[in-house]
Amino acid sequence: MRKTLAVIPLERIQRTIYLLRGEKVMLDGDLAALCGVTTGNLNKAVKRNLQRFPTDFMFQLNEEEVESLICQIGISKGRGGRRHRPYAFTEHGVAMLSSVLRSERAVQVND
Repeated sequence: MRKTLAVIPLERIQRTIYLLRGEKVMLDGDLAALCGVTTGNLNKAVKRNLQRFPTDFMFQLNEEEVESLICQIGISKGRGGRRHRPYAFTEHGVAMLSSVLRSERAVQVND
């Protein structure tokens, strides 16, 4: 029997969608929170399955994009923040995450 998890409000999801390189994307940290896993575990799962994430599914932000996001949304940098540039996932990448993450929430996010 499948356990029903709380519904995530659409507005919360929409606030985590950004336009980068002409693509609507979601950042790894936001996706991890939605899927109920840590950002580190999300990225480890992706790295174990890199063949499933071509560049049109996922890309790492460059320094200019990171600086722009720091100014726009206040993602942290430096001590206590991220040590690596975030990864951005396109719609196809988000869908692929449900196949590599082992959380029930990840499957529901894809649905």
